[in-house]
Amino acid sequence: MQRLMIADSSDVVRKVGKRILSELGFLVAEAGSAREALARCQAELPNFLVVDAALEGALDLIAAVRAMPNGRNVRIFYCVIEADLKKMMAGKRAGADDFLLKPFDRKILTSVFSGLSRAA
Repeated sequence: MQRLMIADSSDVVRKVGKRILSELGFLVAEAGSAREALARCQAELPNFLVVDAALEGALDLIAAVRAMPNGRNVRIFYCVIEADLKKMMAGKRAGADDFLLKPFDRKILTSVFSGLSRAA
């Protein structure tokens, strides 16, 4: 089973994301801060990491995960509220692989993550 972590300061976003992604077959962990997410990644690196751009320390978190042994293997999704090119480029420079527009819903998460839960 693929491991996925949602790093977002909003309890509601994490709970909704966890419910939808768990139904898609992911083992989902949550972190309410960049510090908590980093500690969890150090304990067990997820296959996928969803990081909210509004999370304090989001770019540092992405860079720190990339610097870990096997950190390059984590597929990182940077969540932005709008297609803000400046913010998206900062996420890309920090090491994000892809972007998610917020607010996301079941349709968006299913289209992005369906099939990835079982991919090796």
